[in-house]
Amino acid sequence: MRRLLILLALSLTTLSYAQVSKIEKKITAAIDVNNSSALKLLEEVVNINSGSMNFEGVQKVGQMFKARLDALGFETKWVDGKPFGRAGHLVGYHTGKGTGKTLLLIGHLDTVFELTSSFQKFAMINDSTATGPGASDMKGGDVMIIYSLEALKQAGVLKSMNIIVVMTGDEELSGRPLELARKDLIEAAKQADIALGMEDGDSDPTTGVISRRSSSGWELTVTGLPAHSSQIFTSTIGAGAIYEASRILIGFYERLSIEKDLTFNPGMILGGSDIQRDSILDGGSSFGKENIVAKQAVVTGDIRAISPEQLKMSQDAMQQIVSKHLPQTNATLAFDEGYPPLAPTDGNKKLLEYYTKVSEDLGLGRVIAVNPRDAGAADISFTSGYVDMAIDGLGLFGGHGHTDKEYVNLNWLPRQTKRIALLMYRLTQNPVINRK
Repeated sequence: MRRLLILLALSLTTLSYAQVSKIEKKITAAIDVNNSSALKLLEEVVNINSGSMNFEGVQKVGQMFKARLDALGFETKWVDGKPFGRAGHLVGYHTGKGTGKTLLLIGHLDTVFELTSSFQKFAMINDSTATGPGASDMKGGDVMIIYSLEALKQAGVLKSMNIIVVMTGDEELSGRPLELARKDLIEAAKQADIALGMEDGDSDPTTGVISRRSSSGWELTVTGLPAHSSQIFTSTIGAGAIYEASRILIGFYERLSIEKDLTFNPGMILGGSDIQRDSILDGGSSFGKENIVAKQAVVTGDIRAISPEQLKMSQDAMQQIVSKHLPQTNATLAFDEGYPPLAPTDGNKKLLEYYTKVSEDLGLGRVIAVNPRDAGAADISFTSGYVDMAIDGLGLFGGHGHTDKEYVNLNWLPRQTKRIALLMYRLTQNPVINRK
């Protein structure tokens, strides 16, 4: 580890600070000094398994970050996840002496790698690249939250800042009901003005995420009259369940496939004389014969929309299509709770401009909005409608998330921490931004 830290220190790019103030130089200098400690913390938390269903591991990682927030003067609490079937969340509040905007910093403690996974440990690939479960998604982002705050404190400016930190324990496998699982995050959003998400986005330092599509499921249940196949299409037997399911799916495609940034995918279908549905595994079995009109059909899928308006329009259109039944059939369509969309609002676009200015002032180049089709659902979407501005994808860059090849670019740990810290500082100090 000692050799790694020396090599990384030598490899850090010297940044051009032509547009950076004296205080901001103190902030960036503190980040450079603390980089070795940040790397050590990253390795420590990656080596603790915190798969979503490993409650003990999620809590252990949470307690490590809780101790760091406590030392920074935050009032912290651990939210028990028992009501929604998960480990829980870490929430911290810092009430400063200033009157600037309140920032909400969002992370998550869990990973997709449970105790049964063979992918368990942090390891170096080369001098500047490391692999490990959750290294980029998103323990790297969590570490940057801590070290950006520590740099702000060391520069003497944290005392004036109003900040809320929420690190959820079930982002990768959300608890249910979702209303309870995201209650504390939503309450924090209601108290905040600006939300900053530390997910790794599309792992490209030249992009930021100002919009995310929704993610929710739907289930289509269809019934028909069973009979010998020779009687299909008669007035007494009708079309059968499978024809009705097919009509509906084609109707979805024809009506909604032209909508920009909208997808609605049927991922599983069962049909026949008798079906056995396994809702937990989203599968099952079916029985039928070629000479029997199908009695039942079930289709499940997901829907992803760019805005609440698009989501509602799509759901209404799908229900209208379902309601026009073929003869002697019936069908119902149900939508489950899910992640809401984060629309690309004017406020989010303005926040991206502020982030770009910070990046350019640090010599790290321009940042553009990522295509929302390349950004999946994330916790920041629950701030939609509550905060004035939101941006995500501010985490530690790497790649191959959710696989045993997940990696992070460690050269970007200090660089990205500087971008975050300076963005936080400017958002809370700039009189234009903070004008009520």
